Formats: sequence, structure tokens, C-alpha cells
Amino acid sequence: MRDFSEVLRELRIEKKISQKALGEVLGISDRNIRFYETGEHRPDFEGLLILADYFQVSLDYLVGRSEERKLSK
Repeated sequence: MRDFSEVLRELRIEKKISQKALGEVLGISDRNIRFYETGEHRPDFEGLLILADYFQVSLDYLVGRSEERKLSK
């Protein structure tokens, strides 16, 4: 099972967005994004929802519980 930090980094790079720009989407600093990507910190639930919506993936995919990216409808 993949880790949240690994999935987040892959999604960010895939979307070609900087840590700073992603931080602006979440309303946090790029330093916090670095912490998320190194596994030093985790976002709160609201932050996870914002990230899942931004990257258009399911929460299970974002946190590494599923390989299925698509959101269920």
C-alpha cells in the first residue's frame, strides 16, 4: 500500500504544480506541503477533501488505500 506522502507528490508532479502553488490552493505555506510530501505532517480532514477535489481523485486513492483514482458517483 502506498503512503499519502508518495501519492501527493506524484499527483502534484503529474499536474505540474509547484509546492508553493499547491500551498496557495490549500491556504497554507509551501513548507507545509514539503512536510506532507516527506511524511512529517498530515493535513486535517478538510485539507484532504480539498486535495482530493483539486486532483479529482477519491479519498481512498489520495491516502493510499486504493489504486482506483476515480470518484464513485
